[in-house]
Amino acid sequence: MRFILVLLVLIDQITIGIECAIFLFVMVRFSSLAYTYDAVNWKPLAFPDGQSTPALPLLITGPSGAGKSTLLHLIAGILRPVSGEVLVNGQNLSNMGQQRLDRFRGREIGLILQNAHFFPALSVMDNLLLAPYFNGRKVDKSLVLDLAARLHIKHLLHQRVTRISVGEQQRVCIARALVNEPSVLLADEPTSSLDDENCQAVLQLLMEQAQLSNASLVVVTHDNRLKSAFSNMIQLS
Repeated sequence: MRFILVLLVLIDQITIGIECAIFLFVMVRFSSLAYTYDAVNWKPLAFPDGQSTPALPLLITGPSGAGKSTLLHLIAGILRPVSGEVLVNGQNLSNMGQQRLDRFRGREIGLILQNAHFFPALSVMDNLLLAPYFNGRKVDKSLVLDLAARLHIKHLLHQRVTRISVGEQQRVCIARALVNEPSVLLADEPTSSLDDENCQAVLQLLMEQAQLSNASLVVVTHDNRLKSAFSNMIQLS
């Protein structure tokens, strides 16, 4: 009888350990989220629950005006929800003060936005080196060189960002998002202006780089061409 009780306790502890490991493996989890831009005149936007891991990237899709970018900004901590929570690596973003949240975002979340927001007078290399500098991290040139090689932009490092093509700028955006070695990579409409061939190339690039960096990937888009590549998907309407 005593042996059975000990065995049951061990099984219970193992189960708790497995549940904790699964929870920690889920790098992004959000639930019961709602947001409003005008609490007086507008009903809050309500969003479905979702999660993402390095092995299970998340696609958030829907028509224009459905709230896709709003949800992305909630996940990134740029906006704060009126209800619900966002957990990144087990940390609840809603419980953080603004300074702590900004530091956490800079350290843990890589953003690929529709507008690049480069420093036009600087080279590609300098734009990449500014990312860790602004986040108070040690500047690691070897990491920048490695990312540039992975993304086939090493030959562009000493050129001004205004003198490279749109496709090359997109690769620089991805490198900049990864240079702080984030655990989460968020991409807003990365393929909407691309033809079919380049659409697939950019999607493959995002997935490959997220996998190599062991980062959870979340892509927001109204581009229906991406749906077949994701098994984990949220459709907003």
